[in-house]
Amino acid sequence: MKKRIIWIAAVLAVVIAAATLFGRGGKGPAVNYETQVIASDTITLSVTATGTVNPVNKVDVGTQVSGIISNIYVDFNSEVEEGQLIAQLDRSTLEAEKSVAAESLCSAELDYKLQKKNYERQRSLFEQGLISDTEYDDAETSYLKAESSYRQAQLSLERAEINLGYTQIYSPISGVVLSRAVDEGQTVASGYSTPTLFTIANDLRQMQVIANVDEADIGAVTEGQRVDFTVDSYSDTTFGGTVRQVRLQSTTTSNVVTYEVVIDAPNPELKLKPGMTATATIYTKEKGGVFVVPAKALRFVPSDITAQQRKELPAHHVYVRDADGALTPREVTTGISNGIETEITSGLAAGDEIVVGLAAAEDTGGDVSVSISM
Repeated sequence: MKKRIIWIAAVLAVVIAAATLFGRGGKGPAVNYETQVIASDTITLSVTATGTVNPVNKVDVGTQVSGIISNIYVDFNSEVEEGQLIAQLDRSTLEAEKSVAAESLCSAELDYKLQKKNYERQRSLFEQGLISDTEYDDAETSYLKAESSYRQAQLSLERAEINLGYTQIYSPISGVVLSRAVDEGQTVASGYSTPTLFTIANDLRQMQVIANVDEADIGAVTEGQRVDFTVDSYSDTTFGGTVRQVRLQSTTTSNVVTYEVVIDAPNPELKLKPGMTATATIYTKEKGGVFVVPAKALRFVPSDITAQQRKELPAHHVYVRDADGALTPREVTTGISNGIETEITSGLAAGDEIVVGLAAAEDTGGDVSVSISM
């Protein structure tokens, strides 16, 4: 009885294996093609670059005189108008200097008038031959010196008045205060350079991106090209812009040469802030209403063709699948390519179904079930 059971089990194993094999008809893995129907599309060529978001116009406001900051009327993010008073320096020292200059002018004026009268008197006597040349020359020299001193005193007073006016600091443009570098009571010294007290940016609703483009790509970038860019703060938002300027000055960092490209970036919602890092895509060429195929479709060759058939294939071709599923090579002419997609200028028509790749999927066939009762 035991031997009979073993024999039956062996026979069933053979039957199941045969059923599985012949159920598949002796076929290998089924081939599934990835296809695409030809229709008009748009192809683009682009250049990527990183840059920094900046205001279009930014002004550093300083002071031309030294002194103590007595009053500050604006703060970070304050909106200001052109000509608005934004800070005041202590005026006492400069007012004293103005008073001294005024007194010096008064003294110089008195001396000038005196020397002028004396010169006119000496000139009359000289013309009558009543004084020597030396006496006349001395009188003329004293008059000219007094006249020069009088003019210098006038200029000193004007300078003191101008410096006094510099104690009032006005905004040179309308915009927003980006930074404030001083506090009330702080002493500022002009010295040989003007210290920066405030940084004011013009309308932040219009920003710009200064992008650094690699030397290998800069030749394709021109003014007026469309730009998309993103910033880390709004990773799901794509901002638009336009190339406004391609600067000629290059920058070399670690042997990498780049050129600055200025991109106009409208900012109506004020999402973009100065200093943000932007990743930009500059569209150097765009063609719409053309046939576009994946670049891999031009490399596709069925695995079942012969070596001779491979040699006879056109240099640029795609495989077209007809209604019966048959594949036929079709010679095509290509246009521009971005490495992922390629323009087809001739050889295809709208509605053609081309093969862009294949995927092998094993056909498992039907299930075989055997039940034995002993």
